[in-house]
Amino acid sequence: MRIADSTMYDSFLTSYETSTASMQKTMTQLSSQKQLTEASDDPLKASKIINLNTSIDQNAMYGNTIQSGISWNQMQDSALGSISDVMLRMRDLIQSSANGTNGSDVNSANKSEIEQDMGQIVDALNTNYGNKYIFAGENTTTKPFELEKNAAGDVTGLKYNGTNGNLSRQIADNVSVDLFADGSKFVANSNTGAQAASLGDYFNNVITALNSDNKDQLSGTLLSDTDAYRDNFVNIRTQIGALTNRLQSALSRNQSQATNLKESLSNEQDVDVAAAYSKYEKEKLTYNATLAMGTKIMQTTILDYMY
Repeated sequence: MRIADSTMYDSFLTSYETSTASMQKTMTQLSSQKQLTEASDDPLKASKIINLNTSIDQNAMYGNTIQSGISWNQMQDSALGSISDVMLRMRDLIQSSANGTNGSDVNSANKSEIEQDMGQIVDALNTNYGNKYIFAGENTTTKPFELEKNAAGDVTGLKYNGTNGNLSRQIADNVSVDLFADGSKFVANSNTGAQAASLGDYFNNVITALNSDNKDQLSGTLLSDTDAYRDNFVNIRTQIGALTNRLQSALSRNQSQATNLKESLSNEQDVDVAAAYSKYEKEKLTYNATLAMGTKIMQTTILDYMY
């Protein structure tokens, strides 16, 4: 049975297009290092890749939030550490002023340094991180603390302009933590056991006692209040340290999850170069064989059918 030339030509063109498309696809995979060039190549695999990329992006966002929280806590820890040191120095100066053998010059110098220490405490409480005040509660854009002074320039109190809330941050799916920010915890005496009603009142009492040279108050309630408010700073610093440990553990889990997600994405998306190159070589042989057959078909003339 004789086969029409058009049938052979059509068969050749079909084989040629198929081998060319297959080789081109493999070449594209090798150059891009990706299994899929279009979602239509494998819709199910493409859907998995999209979901994995979404999970990786979300995990990276959580990682940034955790890292930012750790940095926030470290900034707070540094500020509270400096406040603790300053209050120890204030205690030494108050105790020195309570000494009856000191002259007025010593007490005047002590008062001046104590007022400087109060200013350092306020400066530390007004620390900001990323243009946000770390002890302002939810009102992070307003400076939270300011010393109140009378006409003579003596410290009379401490004003707090923040809120009594903390900052909630999501660090994983359905997992949130509250970053400490409530500066009011430093002002109130509810958890300190101090006799002064607030940190501002304590400041005022210290300056008043120094001005009046009240040795009994300086050696009594003011020393105990100094210890009480300093202990309050230390206790809050300890709470922040515990939260930092939790965030560091969360960051470790986040990084492990990121590694697992990227590995899964690689398995679904990346090309096995050795296998793909081997496939390309086979497809190239098929392509060349198709071209060779086409050359023979195209060279057929009427003379090939003459006896």
